[in-house]
Amino acid sequence: MKIRLAVSEESYDRVAEFLTSHGFELDDSAGFVLSESERFVSHIPVRDQEGRRLHIATEDIIYIESYGHTVEVHTVDGTYETRDRLYELCYMLDPARFLRISNSVIIERGKVKKIIPSLSMKFVLVMSDGRKLDVTRTYYNIFKEYFGI
Repeated sequence: MKIRLAVSEESYDRVAEFLTSHGFELDDSAGFVLSESERFVSHIPVRDQEGRRLHIATEDIIYIESYGHTVEVHTVDGTYETRDRLYELCYMLDPARFLRISNSVIIERGKVKKIIPSLSMKFVLVMSDGRKLDVTRTYYNIFKEYFGI
């Protein structure tokens, strides 16, 4: 059986050794994910434009966007695809640093350059890479509380 690990760096080697010694195969594209509760990952598995597998540090993430069955991770170095679903990433990423602002976008708090109020209970965010993202009405109050607005 193939399993993908979503655990802290401190636990990874110990858990990986245990699982492989019990006949499990570790694979970043596996359908089953084993994760730690109350622990947040420092790297996430992605694929670059050429299809190579990489692990990117969460501190490099500017925002994560999904559309259809595609989830893109936008970083300071470029855009990558991940097999993780947005709701899975919400549980894996530290909520003190990452916030969902719509059904299709998660942002990194420290990468917000500017917050522009908009009509109809919305905000427009300018991210550190210059991209503009909308905070939808559903997430408006959560966003205001998170940023203390």
